[in-house]
Amino acid sequence: MSPFHLMRHFSDEMDRMWSGYGRGERHGNDLSSWRPVVDVRERNGQLEVQADLPGVNEQDVKVGIENDMLIIQGERHREEERDEDGWYRAERSYGSFHRVIPLPEGAQADQANATFKSGVLCITMPLSKKQQNMRQIPIASSSTNSSSASSSTQTGTNKTDQKPSQTEQTSRAGGA
Repeated sequence: MSPFHLMRHFSDEMDRMWSGYGRGERHGNDLSSWRPVVDVRERNGQLEVQADLPGVNEQDVKVGIENDMLIIQGERHREEERDEDGWYRAERSYGSFHRVIPLPEGAQADQANATFKSGVLCITMPLSKKQQNMRQIPIASSSTNSSSASSSTQTGTNKTDQKPSQTEQTSRAGGA
């Protein structure tokens, strides 16, 4: 996936987030603006994606992978009827949702599995060994570097003061 594709996706998401802001459009309980919460993590060599879809039926959810992107989309319905003290009230709300999650390098999308239980969608797929064996590189603190620099200055040894090695002398003589 190219960096340009990621930037375009980020830009589209920002545009969607800010659309309607300041124009009096409703957000929050309005189903048309609802976005499910999604958690993504790596555990035991598997990429795990979990989406909370309360009030959504399994038949109303579609999951797919396209261009190294996991796509979760569907429709949420809410119907409420009340008959109290001679008043009848009926409300119906419908709204669709669409989430796109970039897959990390090494995700084996062809082996992805999805389950849906009690309003929670779980998608798993193996990660290649390359992704699993990533090594963390420790970062040296700046105080360590300054103390070693000060100790070499105190001893009076400086790289510019040292004599060139035998190889350096040979290469200088051969090159001249």
